[in-house]
Amino acid sequence: MTAVDDPRRIDGDDSSGSPLSPRLRAAAVLRRLGHAIVAHDVDDESFDRLTTSAGAFLTLVEQAPPREPSTAGDLFAAPPPPQGGVRGNHFMDCIVTGLANPMGVAAETLRQGDDAVLRTTLGAAFEGAPGRAHGGMVAALFDEVMGFVLSIACTPAFTGRLTVSYRAPVPIGAPLEFRARLTGRDGRKLLMAGEARHDDALLAEAEALFVAVDPERFSAGRG
Repeated sequence: MTAVDDPRRIDGDDSSGSPLSPRLRAAAVLRRLGHAIVAHDVDDESFDRLTTSAGAFLTLVEQAPPREPSTAGDLFAAPPPPQGGVRGNHFMDCIVTGLANPMGVAAETLRQGDDAVLRTTLGAAFEGAPGRAHGGMVAALFDEVMGFVLSIACTPAFTGRLTVSYRAPVPIGAPLEFRARLTGRDGRKLLMAGEARHDDALLAEAEALFVAVDPERFSAGRG
């Protein structure tokens, strides 16, 4: 069961049993709704009712004050535990791991030794070719798990280059595991490698170059 379709994400706690805020529960419902619309044949009358209800709430949300964007906080202050340490929220609004993003994946990450690990099951809304995940989503998952390597290294950095080699179709609706690790460092340049698997099947491999930046510049979104 994944972060997207786990009923605990709606009923009030996350995978570790911690309570979720109303905002995170709302985001979880909307993620599930997005996948459901793609995966199910719903009649027009139901869609009209949904449009009316959602449209009214959309007006309410758009009239609310703007939010400050999520920040890095102490993400790079200390490495996560060598084993376990599930962290599903690098940034609350992140499209890949952020639980506050209603359009995201809500994937979970953890550390195993020096490897960063990301686990998720992609829902129907992330389909590219029939039954297969969109290649851009696969690249985003690699970028995210490599970003978690930066937490292990306590080094904020931005992606400079990411190369993905697709070895097999990446399935929708099946558990996926992405792994990444630091393979070299030269000044501000950090080199990484990773692979994606379903069970024992290799689906994709990736190599990347990240460029380290000052923590304050990272938090401000500047290179």
